[in-house]
Amino acid sequence: MDVNHDMQRYLDKWQAILRLRDWDIRLQTIDRDWHKTGDIKIDACDKNAILMINIYNPKQTNPEGLIIHELLHLKLYGMDQMLETQINAFYGDDFSDPKKRIVYDDFMVLLESTVNDLAKSFLELNGEDKEISFGRLRQEVDRELLK
Repeated sequence: MDVNHDMQRYLDKWQAILRLRDWDIRLQTIDRDWHKTGDIKIDACDKNAILMINIYNPKQTNPEGLIIHELLHLKLYGMDQMLETQINAFYGDDFSDPKKRIVYDDFMVLLESTVNDLAKSFLELNGEDKEISFGRLRQEVDRELLK
């Protein structure tokens, strides 16, 4: 299996399905130690994005699901930025403020869990491999068993 070819194919497929064809999205694989499974960097003004995928130490065992997840972050980016701006306007920029930290952390957990749920739903509806990844959780279980 050519990982880069399959990931590009998944990107092309899901960019169309999620109605993101007006975006220029470049796929970049990361083949060195990196703490993330995937990420997407977004330039909303130019409608450009770079979707980064960890192939060195992947925690996600379903690459199609990971690409869907990151593209959903792009789809929700405007709402994400609006809410972060409102949180900053109300609580300021000081992350050491416990009130801001609570609200911001709650927002991030809600955002990630929503994106995860949507990604699982899209994968179930139209994914080639419908199996949900337990990679991150499996690593945690493996660490626990090594104690």
